[in-house]
Amino acid sequence: MSSDLAIETLGGERMRLNMGPHHPATHGVLRLIVETDGEVVANCTPDHGYLHRSIEKIGECVEWPMFVPYTDRVDYVCAMNANLAYCVAVEKLLNTDKATAVVVPLRAECIRVIVAELNRISSHLVAVGAMAMDLGAYTPFLHGIAQREGVNDIFEKLCGQRLTYNYITIGGVGFDLHDTAVDEITAFLAVFEREMLRFNQLLTGNTIFRDRCAGVAVVSAADAVAYGLVGPNLRGSGVDWDLRRDEPYGIYGQLGVRVPTGQGYAGRTGVVGDSYDRYIVRLLEIQESVRLVREALKLLPPKAEKENDPVGGFQADVAKQLRKPPKGEVRCRTEAPRGEMGYVIVSDGTKVPYRVRCRTGSFTACGIFNKLMKGIFIGDVVTVIGSFDIVVPEIDR
Repeated sequence: MSSDLAIETLGGERMRLNMGPHHPATHGVLRLIVETDGEVVANCTPDHGYLHRSIEKIGECVEWPMFVPYTDRVDYVCAMNANLAYCVAVEKLLNTDKATAVVVPLRAECIRVIVAELNRISSHLVAVGAMAMDLGAYTPFLHGIAQREGVNDIFEKLCGQRLTYNYITIGGVGFDLHDTAVDEITAFLAVFEREMLRFNQLLTGNTIFRDRCAGVAVVSAADAVAYGLVGPNLRGSGVDWDLRRDEPYGIYGQLGVRVPTGQGYAGRTGVVGDSYDRYIVRLLEIQESVRLVREALKLLPPKAEKENDPVGGFQADVAKQLRKPPKGEVRCRTEAPRGEMGYVIVSDGTKVPYRVRCRTGSFTACGIFNKLMKGIFIGDVVTVIGSFDIVVPEIDR
């Protein structure tokens, strides 16, 4: 039965349901106003604003480096990537003038890739695990969280925090790797790959899970581009685009990033761009992040014996440049776990930004909900939400 036919022929009085902002199946304080005609969704309207904290306005009230801790709160599930997006944007601003140009040490660039890709792994584990739990499979979620704890242990030993890190800084990183960090990261990756085999046995090949996702909320490549989808949600529709490869920043251009795309992985019942494709793309990105961490470890130069070393240092001296940065406007975007995380920064030449504007992937993902949910069964609403990996702080800043 087609979605339009289902809505037109059932008739009767529609019921309005509120999913959230405290519904257990919504990811954070997100409210969905769902109109149903029997078991079929007739309309779905996302209602945002319950988590707004004026983060962008705060960016116009504090000095350049003082805004970094606030970027952790833009997306607390991948705070390392959120730190990186802002710091790369500020560095791009400083490099618009030779007098304020900054060179991030190679060792710091390698560390940035290591922590960003480890955070991508932990973020995707939460995404696929929570999606499974929303559909009734609780055990895979516990396996995903257990491996995420391994990443958190590495981060805690590195910077003292397990969720909001304030680690990546303008010009480098806050702390160098400790003496045993490389061995611990290498050991974790070896164990993690074995554990992911168990995760896939539990969930990925599970017939019930696959059938719940196959052919649900199909997004064509044209619609994905038209609605501004980014990251795994864009690539799940078969669009071959990744900023780490196509607009590289840092040392990503040296790593040969491989980009997985949706291909109708559910088989006979699957369609390119369905919920199962978005799930599989995240799993494949986890594998690629493991490879990228190992490549970054190979490129990691030894520790410098003196400060401000352009190769072996972990932090460039940018204190003077940040007191009087060049005037102008820059736009910079990076590939976070939920897709493009970009900043527009305007400087008036003072130590406080004139304007800070952040662009994230979760907001645009919610924009396509109304189109996708019309005509689906109400039990599949949680499938759609989980497959798009919505994190509400990215929507309400």
